[in-house]
Amino acid sequence: MVSGGQQQEEAHVAVLAFPFGTHAAPLHALARGLAAAAPLVWFSFFNSAKSNASLLQGGDAPPNLKFYDVSDGLTAGFAVNPRNPEEEIELFMQVTPGNFRDGIEKAVRSASGASISCVVSDAFLWFAGDLAREMGAGVPWVPLWTGGIRSLSAHIYTDALRTIVGVGEEGGAVMATKADTELGFLPGMSGTRVRDLPEGIVFGNLSSVFARLLHRMGQELPLATAVVLNTFDVLDPAINDDLRAKFKACHLVGPLNLLLPPPQHPELDSDPSGCLRWLDKLPRGAVAYVSFGTVMSPPPGELAELAEGLESCGAPFLWSLKEKLRARLPAGFLERTQARGLVVAWAPQPLVLAHPATGAFMTHCGWNSVMESLAGGVPMVCRPFLGDQRLNARTVASLWRVGVEFEAGKMTRDGVVGALGAVLGSEEGRKMRERACALGEAAREAVQQGGSSAEALQAVVKVICGSGDA
Repeated sequence: MVSGGQQQEEAHVAVLAFPFGTHAAPLHALARGLAAAAPLVWFSFFNSAKSNASLLQGGDAPPNLKFYDVSDGLTAGFAVNPRNPEEEIELFMQVTPGNFRDGIEKAVRSASGASISCVVSDAFLWFAGDLAREMGAGVPWVPLWTGGIRSLSAHIYTDALRTIVGVGEEGGAVMATKADTELGFLPGMSGTRVRDLPEGIVFGNLSSVFARLLHRMGQELPLATAVVLNTFDVLDPAINDDLRAKFKACHLVGPLNLLLPPPQHPELDSDPSGCLRWLDKLPRGAVAYVSFGTVMSPPPGELAELAEGLESCGAPFLWSLKEKLRARLPAGFLERTQARGLVVAWAPQPLVLAHPATGAFMTHCGWNSVMESLAGGVPMVCRPFLGDQRLNARTVASLWRVGVEFEAGKMTRDGVVGALGAVLGSEEGRKMRERACALGEAAREAVQQGGSSAEALQAVVKVICGSGDA
């Protein structure tokens, strides 16, 4: 357990979550860790009811961490419009920051009138800095960036990128003429290209709610008391140094899945589908694990190509696939591959990636998944879809060299066979695993007592307790 030194009994920290995708989980982990380290401080966690329910399934929070539901802006019976996947975010942003103000007022009353002494938030919620200032002079704002730091750097440099690269109508012209332009003019970004950037920076809909939110975030983060990053020192040292120069203070506390692992609940079965028992029967490094996270899924055509590739490659595979998507698999696929394949609705991913039988991870390259794969020393086969996933995939395959990407960015039968063959059965694949294992070992050293990430978390505790400099 870390210690924050002298703590103020009346300290009260507001924690503001972004309730979409996998954003809330890392912030929840950070809040749990801070609350455990500062038991005399009140922590109030504000999130949508739906997201809070997901975080709290079967778990106990520290006694000084309380959860509050805030309005998500949705009406009763709301259904997601598949043609406008950002609609939920748009509706949520329409009721912010008023929903958080309402929640904070309730939390202050519940905490015996203890006013807010610090605001911790998801970095997306740039207005949290304004809320902190409203709470009083000197109230710190501490945002957590949950994604990869290359994408954070891109958001910080959005105006420079738009000036240097330029933008076309809806950004489309940029992709046609400058997609392969390298970003070496930005610190630490050599080897990445314009095409790898998240949408909304120089291509895509630059005026969407999400693009404008991230642009404003990049302008506001340098004003924060301290910025917390879910990474560790050795991954991207040049970008780490640049961000430290941009921010008042910058604390690298990752990987959060190692530093602050989820609580264990002995009464719950952590492996209801029997994935780990199935892996126990297979040779070391032989299995391809396939999962594209809880939000994304491949287009129907690619899903079928992926299935055909898994059937043709000959390697044992574990595939985490939602039940509703199984109808899109080729006829007879499950029956033909049941001797060496296991398809489940959910898998305990960190445990699967830590299992010695897992030799490759086919992933969308969400940052949490990348961190978990490195922690397990497992090379990746990358099929990114949106946001920072392309930058993460480029970093994994071309810069860290612990994985491969698909040609033209899409899965085909032959592409799946070739990618898995390269990772599981080649000399270069063996070297990928060695490099991944080395990064995993560095990650474990960072989170041990005295390690860089553990020390960084102590620094964050001191900020939120008001007992130290940022």
